[in-house]
Amino acid sequence: MEQKSENQKMIAEMIRKFGKKEITPYKMEWDESQMFPVELLQLLGDLGLMGVLVPAEYGGSGMGYQEYVTVISEIGKLDPSIGLSVAAHNSLCTGHILQHANEDQKNKYLPKLARGEWIGAWGLTEPNTGSDAGNMRTVARKEGGTWIIDGAKNFITHGNSGDVAVVIARNGEVGDSHGMTAFIVERSNPGFLQGRKENKLGMRASETTEMIFENCRVHEDAVIGEVGEGFVQSLKVLDGGRISIAALSVGIAEGALEEAIRYSKEREQFGQPISKFQGISFKLAEMATKTEAARLLTENSAKLKDAGKKVTRESAMAKYYASEVCVEVSTEAVQIFGGYGYTKDYPVEKYYRDSKLCTIGEGTSEIQKLVIGREILK
Repeated sequence: MEQKSENQKMIAEMIRKFGKKEITPYKMEWDESQMFPVELLQLLGDLGLMGVLVPAEYGGSGMGYQEYVTVISEIGKLDPSIGLSVAAHNSLCTGHILQHANEDQKNKYLPKLARGEWIGAWGLTEPNTGSDAGNMRTVARKEGGTWIIDGAKNFITHGNSGDVAVVIARNGEVGDSHGMTAFIVERSNPGFLQGRKENKLGMRASETTEMIFENCRVHEDAVIGEVGEGFVQSLKVLDGGRISIAALSVGIAEGALEEAIRYSKEREQFGQPISKFQGISFKLAEMATKTEAARLLTENSAKLKDAGKKVTRESAMAKYYASEVCVEVSTEAVQIFGGYGYTKDYPVEKYYRDSKLCTIGEGTSEIQKLVIGREILK
């Protein structure tokens, strides 16, 4: 197993200590009530974890993707819902502004986002366009120095609680990859309305809602980059986003595996711990091997990203494999716990429910395979 840097070890230890006090005691309460703990994200901002990749000049932590993977996987191990929210905030909204916005926009928004003072949302998905984002119906038209946005987004993390959102809207023909534009829309903008909150299987403390735009007027200064480049920008943002979900998946798999190992040593049947039975030890061996492989794929994509290399193939591989592994490992963990694994008294049922989102969000497993296929067949 590759050694983590001293910085990564310190980050992991800080998150474990923080989580023991601020996350673990409340996670089932948040899960049951579907409460999104906004104050917790502000506390994570105080620790520098809401602007991990944001340079210090904009109020961020100025760290790289390897540290970022540590942050998301360690929080994901404590509570995947919180890991998901931190990932979406860092890599999508904040990431889009960091990668593509101008200096005035960066100076205005990044410090607030990096401190956790403002929560960020990112709007690409629509009710009729999941994987087919180019077919979006949310439109933007220009009148003088103002853009008017009409339409709706769904499955948006922090869609209601977000203080600011990066929104992709179509200003050209349907299906034209250069006919969509990215806008920064503040919560206070007239016409930016809150939508329905989803009642989810897992990741229940991470808020997922609609965002509705009715004659929502934004100044032309709200355009990120060039008009018509919003979709192209989004694809680049998603390359980094895939590393986020891969890291979250690794955290879930590691958490479920650790619980399964611990339980298998404590639980006795037929006069011995169940870990002594080959059926269980072989299951654990396979879970551990796949979790390690997922971690290495994720760390490799993070290293390449830090080196400024193109990571489309590697991040898609990491996201695809790690997300499928976290579902498999959490499923097997429930099996090892037996009847107890099916109850809320033990943590594996939550890993099991939370894991499935990782194979769907930020590009389904099928889309990852499409991306990988295109990359290897060039």
